[in-house]
Amino acid sequence: MATATIPITFSKNPGATLAPDSYTDVDYSEKLRLWEEVKADIRFPDYMRGCYECGICVAACPSARFYDFSPRKIAQAAAREDVELIYEQMNDDVWQCSQCFSCDRCPRQNSPGGLITILREVAVKNGLASSREALEGYGRVVYKIMTTGTQVSPDMLQPDAFPDWGPDVRDVSENLDLWRRAVPPETLHTTSTSWEVSQETLIELYLIWYYSDVMDMIEEVDEGLHMIILDVMEEALEDAGYEL
Repeated sequence: MATATIPITFSKNPGATLAPDSYTDVDYSEKLRLWEEVKADIRFPDYMRGCYECGICVAACPSARFYDFSPRKIAQAAAREDVELIYEQMNDDVWQCSQCFSCDRCPRQNSPGGLITILREVAVKNGLASSREALEGYGRVVYKIMTTGTQVSPDMLQPDAFPDWGPDVRDVSENLDLWRRAVPPETLHTTSTSWEVSQETLIELYLIWYYSDVMDMIEEVDEGLHMIILDVMEEALEDAGYEL
């Protein structure tokens, strides 16, 4: 009796799983370059020590309850150095993480949330399309934080700007007056800034952002936003006596 044979296609990466590759148009060498950039991050050895595949991180993960998302799969792919799968996750899965770090209860002391932070940063620095799409709705937030040195004001929480934040954003938007009467903290009574930031602190923040790679990362994601923020920062720094 003849025995049927099943053809198997092996990955270029010896340690890779045989998961389907959704990004076949991207050369393997580019995927490998990004993975090497992830591994070169100084935080990587502390965040990735090896995966037991116990699933504790998934059980603790809020995002796993609502999305087809698993921090364990990301830890597994990193532990196995599955370059193809890591690239796919960098484009898709990492943007479903809420960055709450509930997963930091791993018996191996892994931090899937920390690993996802690195993956996101590499995606942004290299201008992956996924990072542009994921951060598109946050342009106003980034602009506000980087031009005023403070956080989001309540009036900015509108469902059309943050459709992925769920029904709570609509409730906040429609009932702002009620919230302002019911909740006394000063931060809920402002429309321009959530609290005052001193000029000295603001200049210090501008200098940090100006001379670090923060502005480069923003430029990769949104050139128009980068230009607006840079104009505000440069004018303030020059007024403060700094030659740029």
